[in-house]
Amino acid sequence: MDYYGIGYSNIRLPNSSKSYIYRYDERLNTFPEEVFLHEFLHSLERTAEEYEYEIPALHDYKEYGYRNKNLTGLKEWYDDYMNKNIKTSEGYIGLPKEVYKLKPAKLTDFKYSYEIDEFVEPQNIIQEIKQLFKNVVNNVKNIIKH
Repeated sequence: MDYYGIGYSNIRLPNSSKSYIYRYDERLNTFPEEVFLHEFLHSLERTAEEYEYEIPALHDYKEYGYRNKNLTGLKEWYDDYMNKNIKTSEGYIGLPKEVYKLKPAKLTDFKYSYEIDEFVEPQNIIQEIKQLFKNVVNNVKNIIKH
C-alpha cells in the first residue's frame, strides 16, 4: 500500500485470540503469509520502478497466465515474480536480483520520518484532526533540525 506517497504498509492483526486468522482454515485464509509478502513486494516493485527497471506490475498476474489458487493463493506468481522467472515470448521477466540490494531511490521519503503510534487508532474526527496536526508539527520540527 502507498500512504500519501510515503510508501509503507500497515498490516494489523486483531488482539483477540478467537479471531479466525489464528486458525488455519483453507476456506477462510489460504496462504495466510501472502498479505505480508504481497505488501513487501510492493515496496520492491516501487524501488525497481524508481531505478527505472522495467518489471511487470505486481497485480498483473492474470496477464501472464497465473491464477489465484484455492490452497496456495498466488504463491506460484510471487515465486516467479521474485526470481525473475515469468516466461514471456521475449524471455524471462520479474524483479531483477539487484533490486534486493538497492536502497530506496528517494531518500526524502525517509529523511523526515516520524514515529507513529501504530496501536492507537483515532476513534472519531477530533482525534483524527489532532493526529494530523501532531504529524505536521513533527514533520516541521524534523525539517528544521536538518
